[in-house]
Amino acid sequence: MIAYLTGTAHSVRADSVVVLAGGVGRIVTIVPGHAARMHEGQEIELHTELVVREDSLTLYGFEAAHARSVFRTLLTVSGVGPKLAMAVLAVLGADGLAAAVAAEDAKALTAVPGIGAKGAARMLLELTGRLPVDAMLPGAEVTAAPAPGDQVVEALVGLGWKDAQAERAVADARAATPDADVSALLKDALRMLGGPR
Repeated sequence: MIAYLTGTAHSVRADSVVVLAGGVGRIVTIVPGHAARMHEGQEIELHTELVVREDSLTLYGFEAAHARSVFRTLLTVSGVGPKLAMAVLAVLGADGLAAAVAAEDAKALTAVPGIGAKGAARMLLELTGRLPVDAMLPGAEVTAAPAPGDQVVEALVGLGWKDAQAERAVADARAATPDADVSALLKDALRMLGGPR
């Protein structure tokens, strides 16, 4: 089990990064907001979770151990796989999810692509009392970075939206807030898409 990884960021994409460590490059799936704060050559450290399937081994990376813990807890919910769990963390974050569950806010959960009213109700039921209400991500400096629309479009498509929908939402979000960074642009685009696909 790979639980922690340090190395150099290489090939940073909207939802993944190749971490070079000891002469080996490992592909790690991360949330778009995290990817937006990385750049090639940067020394990074990730708390990781290896998910084993019959036909694949996928490594997921998180900025903090508690985010990884929330990811693990999400995987215990009926009908929630790794892709949907990462979508939840991408849209709400560990703290936002904990707050939504504590407040029994199903509407917040349906903002995640792929979660409808029934799925949100099931998640609230199964997660109640299992997430810390103070699951705030540690403060990390967010460096101002260019917000290329194609990176955000790629992230939205990865979360389940169609190309045309993603491109239209990104164009509208950029028009509304031209100076938004990648993370802000993603949140604005998701808000404009208005809920599950």
